[in-house]
Amino acid sequence: MNSPYDVVYTVLITEKGNTMADKESKYMFKVNPKSNKVEIKNAVETIFDEVKVSSVNTMNVLGKSKRMRNSRMGKRADWKKAVVTLSSGSIELL
Repeated sequence: MNSPYDVVYTVLITEKGNTMADKESKYMFKVNPKSNKVEIKNAVETIFDEVKVSSVNTMNVLGKSKRMRNSRMGKRADWKKAVVTLSSGSIELL
C-alpha cells in the first residue's frame, strides 16, 4: 500500500460509532480488505495529526444479498471494518 488513503477509506459515522467515540475513544473505519492491523495503525496516525493508536480490531463484513430488477438475486460487495482505539488525541468527525 503506497498511500494511507489506500488503506483507510472513510470514517463510519453511525449511532453506535458515535457512542463509542464519545465514551471509549474508539473510532470505526471502512478499510481496504487486504490491509492488516499494522498498516491500519500507521495510516490512521499519518492521516490524523497528534493521534496515538493503542489497538486495532478488524472484522470482515459480508455483503447483503439483494433482489435485482428482473427477480435475480445479487450481492453487495464484502468489506472490512476496523475499530481503532486511541490512547491520546481525538478525531474530528464532522
